[in-house]
Amino acid sequence: MAAKKPENMAFEAALDELDSIVHELESGDIPLEEALKKFERGIALARNSQLKLTQAEQRVEILLQADDHAPLTEFDSSNE
Repeated sequence: MAAKKPENMAFEAALDELDSIVHELESGDIPLEEALKKFERGIALARNSQLKLTQAEQRVEILLQADDHAPLTEFDSSNE
């Protein structure tokens, strides 16, 4: 079964897979070529997870703004 693209994964699932990759790489029991592929996958997972976390933080900041008179606007995650 092919691995899901990081952008299509839930945040928690991506972190779980990243944790698994880190343990595999730290074991040192895998061939170099496979280690490089896992490292590349780990970088993609980490970058996408960071993006999702940043978007969530921005949403929280918007919700916590104290200006009750500010106009409400639709959150658009595609601008990130």
